[in-house]
Amino acid sequence: MNGISCSINAPNGLYDISGVEVGQHFYWQIGGFQVHAQVLITSWVVIAILLGSALIAVRNPQTIPTAGQNFFEYVLEFIRDVSKTQIGEEYGPWVPFIGTMFLFIFVSNWSGALLPWKIIQLPHGELAAPTNDINTTVALALLTSVAYFYAGLSKKGLGYFSKYIQPTPILLPINILEDFTKPLSLSFRLFGNILADELVVVVLVSLVPSVVPIPVMFLGLFTSGIQALIFATLAAAYIGESMEGHH
Repeated sequence: MNGISCSINAPNGLYDISGVEVGQHFYWQIGGFQVHAQVLITSWVVIAILLGSALIAVRNPQTIPTAGQNFFEYVLEFIRDVSKTQIGEEYGPWVPFIGTMFLFIFVSNWSGALLPWKIIQLPHGELAAPTNDINTTVALALLTSVAYFYAGLSKKGLGYFSKYIQPTPILLPINILEDFTKPLSLSFRLFGNILADELVVVVLVSLVPSVVPIPVMFLGLFTSGIQALIFATLAAAYIGESMEGHH
């Protein structure tokens, strides 16, 4: 009987552990779903910034580009270069996806350092950069996985799955495991770096609030931009790999 009760209590214990939360969170109840409101609010702000910037950029294009128009054209050329380098000659259709990933992550990362999220008071928890939440980074990583599976299947059809037994069928388990590790590495790398950066700034501000945190904040802006570039570059590399069939 003790064995049976232990087996019954084990799933209940696991269920209790799965409900453990770190910190306080603010939720909305929409229909039958509980929505993480903090991430939605900050994500909407980032999306609004990107849409507003895009509207300003294309509202009145000039034959002789203005400084703002030059900046946006430079960003577009940069994204095109990253896509072409990693994907190859068929990069064109993937520029919007890679660009969206890069710009959303870049602005999200910088918003954690530049926008005064702490001013906005919530009933529970506090606002932070969207990429400071594991749900956001996992969603971005899963979108990347869907993108490179779609790229491979659209080009090769079911023959895409032959890559799992190349160069030898013995590597089948490892090749399958690789597709699980890609989104894991993408999501945890981005989440860990952004969370660590914000924690370091918070600790330094509490200890030495005058001068020391400022260089760290500038370093955080630099590393945040690098993380956006790394994510976009790896996403493009995975798409190019699925289309070419090489590792």
